[in-house]
Amino acid sequence: MLDKKMTLNDLKAKKSKEKIVAITAYDALMAKIFDGEVDVILVGDSLKMSFGGEDSTLGASMEEMIYHSKAVSRGVNKSFLLADMPFGSYATKDMALQNALRFYKECNIDALKLEVGLEKEEIVRSLCDEGIAIMAHIGLKPQFMRFDGGFKIKGKEEHEANELIETAIAMQDAGAFGILCEGISSSVAQKITQALRIPTIGIGAGVECDGQILVWSDVFGFFDEFQPKFVRHYCNGKILLKEAIAKYAQDVKTKNFPSEQESYK
Repeated sequence: MLDKKMTLNDLKAKKSKEKIVAITAYDALMAKIFDGEVDVILVGDSLKMSFGGEDSTLGASMEEMIYHSKAVSRGVNKSFLLADMPFGSYATKDMALQNALRFYKECNIDALKLEVGLEKEEIVRSLCDEGIAIMAHIGLKPQFMRFDGGFKIKGKEEHEANELIETAIAMQDAGAFGILCEGISSSVAQKITQALRIPTIGIGAGVECDGQILVWSDVFGFFDEFQPKFVRHYCNGKILLKEAIAKYAQDVKTKNFPSEQESYK
């Protein structure tokens, strides 16, 4: 449990010393539960899949991400708060700066995350030059799923592994404070982590990253349409909630709820 607000410097200081724990949240209710229990809370565009019922993250808009970032920020006092810039919101330097500034002005967030390749180096650099903290997301990039022909694990081929390492170093040099490694061969993710001064956070990238992140509905067993290899269920939330709602319905139908003590005179 955190005893004070997690800062950018605190995260950087954990590099190679203490694992970083991160999870997603999309509203104030869950954010309050997670706050202080984890180092980082991400307002992810994954909400389009986990809670919007869509088959990709591509439909997330700036308005939606701003709305959810505001909501989550109301429940966060200690954890470091990170938000995704949605697909299409950072296609050019001018567009990226305009939208990143809007996030910073309208939402009480600590940093932004961008899905990047080498071609985004100057965009990341320009945002960092304006004082906007950036985490670079490399490897399997959900916003590129149509371009890639699906969700494909990265780093299996030598040329791809070398490009991932080069990209991570370039993002560090551009000013990124951290790298999120998704869907990357664990041996390559380890090499990336060892090559950097800044921390790495993995999702489906093995245990040697400086930290781990998962989507909360995956972790707690609420989303079960499919289970990625890298997801571990820490409780069967869907089953627990179904049992609870069934008991509530039964109590209403049998007039067991509300009781006399739960009713006004």
